[in-house]
Amino acid sequence: MKRSRVNAIMAEAEEMIAQFGFRLPPFAWWSVDEFRAALPGARRVISARMGWDITDYGQGDFDRLGLFLFTLRNGELVDLRSGGGMAYAEKLLISRRDQISPMHRHIVKAEDIINRGGAGLAVQLYGSDRAGAFDETAGGIVFCDGVPRIFAPGEVIVLQPGESITLRPGDWHAFWGEGGDVLIGEVSTVNDDLRDNIFREPIGRFAEIEEDEAPRHLLVSDYDAWLG
Repeated sequence: MKRSRVNAIMAEAEEMIAQFGFRLPPFAWWSVDEFRAALPGARRVISARMGWDITDYGQGDFDRLGLFLFTLRNGELVDLRSGGGMAYAEKLLISRRDQISPMHRHIVKAEDIINRGGAGLAVQLYGSDRAGAFDETAGGIVFCDGVPRIFAPGEVIVLQPGESITLRPGDWHAFWGEGGDVLIGEVSTVNDDLRDNIFREPIGRFAEIEEDEAPRHLLVSDYDAWLG
């Protein structure tokens, strides 16, 4: 993706987020120089990979296959393993109309996906086989706002604003905006996007950026290169 395209997506996301009365934390607005000036105090933001995340999954077609995310907070894996402390994470996402977030599952993370406003949020579901691999013949059970729901293989559940679904490790899922763009909340156990996303197809998690203008704000995938 060109940096100019990433910057434009950020600006559009800022408008949609504000439309629903949501406010991002102060570090969201740091320029590159402001981020550098905030070091070393901002090291926790970097290590937890909190911030902007815009991906086309390395496929170069964001409008068809992509997702906007902002990681608001993220705990420590050591706390999750010990069963105490900051074992949770929270994200804000935007899925555009018919824009696919491709079929995947998590090894560790359990998550609530919440429609925070806009259009419907379509979630397609499959179960796993005994080894955790994708199984096109497997259904399962999820919870929708605390109520158990049995799903058939490939069933699509459409969440309306205010509705949510709980996904556990091994629940294969893909999602998209149904009939329009949708603002999504994600509340989960600790998030590890480097190691805890298993995709059905061999695709990447992050976009490859072509630098054609200065960053509006850094992406989490920029931190190593830009901040060291």
